[in-house]
Amino acid sequence: MNYQYEVKETILKIENVNLTLGGKLILKDVNGEVKNIRREEVQQGQVIGLLGPSGMGKTQLFRILSGLNMPDTGTVFVTEQMTPVKAGMVGVVAQNYPLFNHRTIISNLIVAGKQAGMDNSIAETRGKELLHRFGLDGHEDQYPVQLSGGQRQRAAIAQQFMCSEHFLLMDEPFSGLDPIALGEMCSFICEMAQTDELKTFVVVTHDIDSAVSVCDSLWLLGRDRDEHGDPIPGAKIQHVIDLAARGLAWRENIREIPSFAVTVNEVRQLFATL
Repeated sequence: MNYQYEVKETILKIENVNLTLGGKLILKDVNGEVKNIRREEVQQGQVIGLLGPSGMGKTQLFRILSGLNMPDTGTVFVTEQMTPVKAGMVGVVAQNYPLFNHRTIISNLIVAGKQAGMDNSIAETRGKELLHRFGLDGHEDQYPVQLSGGQRQRAAIAQQFMCSEHFLLMDEPFSGLDPIALGEMCSFICEMAQTDELKTFVVVTHDIDSAVSVCDSLWLLGRDRDEHGDPIPGAKIQHVIDLAARGLAWRENIREIPSFAVTVNEVRQLFATL
C-alpha cells in the first residue's frame, strides 16, 4: 500500500483559547490545528488523539471543541471556510453512549436527523444508510439495551453523524472494552476515517497504545513549569507527535512495528513532564 501523502488546507483550528472556572485557570493559550491529508487512491480522514494526565482540562477543551461551552477568550474554527464552531456543528460521542433507551436504534437516529433539520423520511433513509455502513443491519428495531457495548457505541457514533458529516469528538472510546471489542473499535475508527477525506475524529483518551494505533497525530495537553519544576496553572498543547511523519499511520498490524513500542514509551515518558 502507498503511504505517501500531502498535507493540504487547515480544516480545524484552535486559536488562543483560555478558560477559567471557579477562579482557577484551566486552559491557557491553547493553539492547535488539523490539516487535510490527501493520499493517492485513498479517502483519508484525520484522527487526532488528545491525551494528558487526569485533571488537565481535556474534558473542558473537548466541550469547547464541540461548541457546547465557550472559552473566556479565543475561538475554535471548523471546515475549510474556518467557521467559528457552534453547538450542533460537531458530533459528540460521550463515554456513556447517549442513546434514548426508550427508543429503537433507528428512532434514535431519526430524532437526531430531525434535530438537524431533516424531514422524517429523509432522516429514516439517512439513518438506515448509516446503520448499514456501521455494520448494524438487522438491529434497526432493537433497543439500546439489546445491543452489545460495541454495538451501542457504533449506534451512538451513527447518531452523531446524522448531525455532523465530517467532525466527530469521542470521549474515552476505548474505556471498559474487552480486548476483542477494543480491537474492533480501533479498526472501526480507522475504517470510518477512510470514508471521506474531510472526516476528522478527535479522540480523548488515556489509552496510549490505542491512540498510537489509530491516530495520525497526537496532542499532549499539559502545563508549563516554573524554574523550580513546579506546574504553572493553565494547560496547553505541549507536544504534537506527527505519527504519519513517523510512518506509524494507516498501517495494518501496527503494534508489530518496532517504532510503535518506541513511540508508546516516548509518550508515557512525556506524561511525567505534563
